[in-house]
Parts: sequence; C-alpha cells; structure tokens
Amino acid sequence: MSTALQPKNIEVRNSDQELEINWGDGHQSVYALFGLRKNCPCVSCRGGHGQMDSFDRSLFFVEPNRHYEVENIKQVGNHAIKITWSDGHDTGMYQWETLRELCPCEECYPEQG
Repeated sequence: MSTALQPKNIEVRNSDQELEINWGDGHQSVYALFGLRKNCPCVSCRGGHGQMDSFDRSLFFVEPNRHYEVENIKQVGNHAIKITWSDGHDTGMYQWETLRELCPCEECYPEQG
C-alpha cells in the first residue's frame, strides 16, 4: 500500500463532531462523525454483503439528527481503524482506502456545493 494512503495523524474532536486525518501525501480529510457512523462499513450497517461497497458521502453534509462520539479508536494492522461509538457499536473497520475515497473535502467531492 502506498504511503500516500497511510495516515500520518488521526485526531478525534468529539466537541466539534469531527475526525481529522492527515495523510502521507499531505492531504487533509475532515469527516463529520455523523457521516462516519452512518457510513459504518460493517455488514450489519451496510445491509448485507451485497452492499459492502455502497456508501453515501452526502451524509457528511446533512444536519445530524443524532449526536455520536468516538469512545475509542484503534488501528487494525496497517490498513484500517476500528471505532467504538458512543452508541456501543464497534464492528466496523474503516479501511484507509475507503476513508480516502469518502473524503468530503471540496477537492475530492466537488459535487458537495
């Protein structure tokens, strides 16, 4: 895996409802916690194995109808993080590649405007 797709730093800001990743290539991604939680990559949240690669980037831009916090975050090998959410959910592994593809910044997702 390219070092560009590897985070140099991950910071959770529950008070701001954000998770920030600074990538190896200098890119910065800031994810709304609501959007991350709603895009959980586990099979239960995705609705079955057939939906495993189906994510909704627009959920990073909606007004949250629920408050989520990250209680714990652990790196899984050299390819993912596992988040324990305030609602007790902890089965999703967010792979670096998926997180980078979901980046909601204007450069990566110009359709946001």
